Amino acid sequence: MTLKRVFLLSPARCDGRRATTLLSTRAEFPLAVQLNQREGAPLGDVFAFLSGLYFRGKLAYAQAFATANTAAQPVRIITTNRGLLSPEHRVRPPDLEAFASVDLSAGWGAAAFTEPLLRDATGLAREIESSASVVLLGSIATDKYVGPLTSIFGERLLFPRDFVGRGDMSRGGLMLRCVNEGRELEYVPVQNAVRHGKRPPKLSRP
Repeated sequence: MTLKRVFLLSPARCDGRRATTLLSTRAEFPLAVQLNQREGAPLGDVFAFLSGLYFRGKLAYAQAFATANTAAQPVRIITTNRGLLSPEHRVRPPDLEAFASVDLSAGWGAAAFTEPLLRDATGLAREIESSASVVLLGSIATDKYVGPLTSIFGERLLFPRDFVGRGDMSRGGLMLRCVNEGRELEYVPVQNAVRHGKRPPKLSRP
């Protein structure tokens, strides 16, 4: 099966209250225990815990609408200093501490972030066919992700049109609803798109 689309998920914060809870030496819940074992815990599960609804929505949505392929992973997670990793990639506490040490507010100026991202994005561009699209499930309000990724994928870099104007929680809720309904969002190119807009109405209760 030919891979037609790849989803790129923006990272979760690794320096907040949830991270403190997860990394506590006293934590006894299953994910914390797994994280501290030799094999570690899946990155997707860890980021879903750290970010809550937003990342959980992104991960569920990407996995629901990705096309399975043996040649290329259809879902990749952007990290702050290790480029693109699969949701199944195992991480341990030192990995999360390293993620938290990179300040993304510097954008393109953060070489620790951009260099691995550009490296892996370039490799991904070689893996997928030239007509495949790359969907960014993350913020497009700044060039933090858009700049490096657009430099590699150009017009193939897409995002969900309904993300414009929504906050993180609203995006997460929207994506979970789409998964439940089996409804995929409309994607538009990031280049020349309206990246800021009026906040849409709140999602109605299902």
